[in-house]
Amino acid sequence: MNTWFWRCVVMSSWLALLLWCGYWWQRSVAIALLGAGLIACVAGLQLGAQMLMMRAVLRSRGQALPAASIAWRAWLAEWRWAVRIFGWQIPFQEDAEADGIHHHRAVQADIAAQGLVGVVLVHGYFCNRAVWNGWLRKLKACGIPCAAMTLEPAHGSPVEAMLEDLDQCVKALVQHTGVAPLLVAHSMGGLVVRAWLKRLSASERAQYAAHVVTVATPHGGTWLARFAHRQPAVDMREGSDWLQQLGQPPLDVPFSCWCSSSDNIVFPPNLATLPQAQLHQVDDAAHMQLLFDLRVWRYCLQLRRQLQEAVDQA
Repeated sequence: MNTWFWRCVVMSSWLALLLWCGYWWQRSVAIALLGAGLIACVAGLQLGAQMLMMRAVLRSRGQALPAASIAWRAWLAEWRWAVRIFGWQIPFQEDAEADGIHHHRAVQADIAAQGLVGVVLVHGYFCNRAVWNGWLRKLKACGIPCAAMTLEPAHGSPVEAMLEDLDQCVKALVQHTGVAPLLVAHSMGGLVVRAWLKRLSASERAQYAAHVVTVATPHGGTWLARFAHRQPAVDMREGSDWLQQLGQPPLDVPFSCWCSSSDNIVFPPNLATLPQAQLHQVDDAAHMQLLFDLRVWRYCLQLRRQLQEAVDQA
């Protein structure tokens, strides 16, 4: 669903740009360029408004604000990522990067993958598996089994409706590797993972989840979700009934939480943390930007290496 939504947004934006310029160019080049600039800057203006709201909320709650120069750079970086991700990857590149393990591969490939700790990548709200294309390429280049899914239904249903897609993806990867994978989840994807873990037995969790890394996940909800009126966004309201029912993750699956003081979606940043998790907080990355931060990538790669060493020594 998100694929087609963003295709419509992109095509509508280009159509509006062409119609505006086509009408005004012969009448007033200045007005034509002004309108074109406004259309081109819609995403940046929206992100800028989110940044201003984030800073206002942090200030009202007495929390430390990132320096204005840091927030400015994070806003510009988030704008660039938004154009790339929502303007190209999500609408047109959903299946451009295959998983690291294919169901149709030869038996020899399955044997080679046995005993390797794989990585399962879980996207967030209004996204699809295309946000992980860069991760998938790099993981495959490292010889690491990996897989990403598109969670459906994307809108109008609670988080629990997406669990089957995650479950199938994890189990398909484990079928090839024989060992529990590392799960890396961005934004709402972390809540999907938590809801999925809750329905598993202890033995199933040991089989299917070695460690969970959440990146900008609204574990405690997010201030912005108060403006939402449809599922699953309603579930992500700060302190929502659904989050209360979800409870804390099981202690037998370790968690690591990455959050940022410049996150324009999940704020305040403490809402992206869990009490028992390893906390990694930065100040200079916005919501989508954090997903592609080299610090997050290097941490996950090192963590996966440690998990592999534990498997090899067992």
